[in-house]
Amino acid sequence: MRTTRQCNDRTGVDTSSRKAVAVVEAAIVLPVMLILVLGTIEMGSALRASTIMQSSVREAGRLANMNWGDVVESGDTPNAKIERDIRNYVTASGLPGSALTVSIVYAEGQSAGLPFDISDEDNALQMMKIEINMPYSAISLFPSNHMTNSNVRAFLILRAGLGGGALSS
Repeated sequence: MRTTRQCNDRTGVDTSSRKAVAVVEAAIVLPVMLILVLGTIEMGSALRASTIMQSSVREAGRLANMNWGDVVESGDTPNAKIERDIRNYVTASGLPGSALTVSIVYAEGQSAGLPFDISDEDNALQMMKIEINMPYSAISLFPSNHMTNSNVRAFLILRAGLGGGALSS
């Protein structure tokens, strides 16, 4: 029994075998390319979140060192105002601000890591740290087991202002 093969008239090459090679190449290359593209999108998303969080911390540091007596309403504290502003900034930028953990602590000395009260005049010129953390799972586009316990973090260490303002005006 004789089989017929499809051949290109010019080259005499079997076109059906070329199609099979193309399918095999696509089956190998396509998943690799897809993983690279999705990984690039995922890392871009994490970088965007990190940039937004760092900007919010920078703005919080600016507020912590300004005359907050005119900004903070009576019955409120600068620490609470800063935490609210950070959450609002992050939420307005498209990230889940409710997933943030915000801490304002001493940055050095024996009190390092303890809560820092911005309104306490004894803390003038003391080093403080404003830090925010967000679980990576809250910003991930493609949930993965590899990054389950990871956080995206932003922080700022700065010297508290010179008695930024009194709550009683």
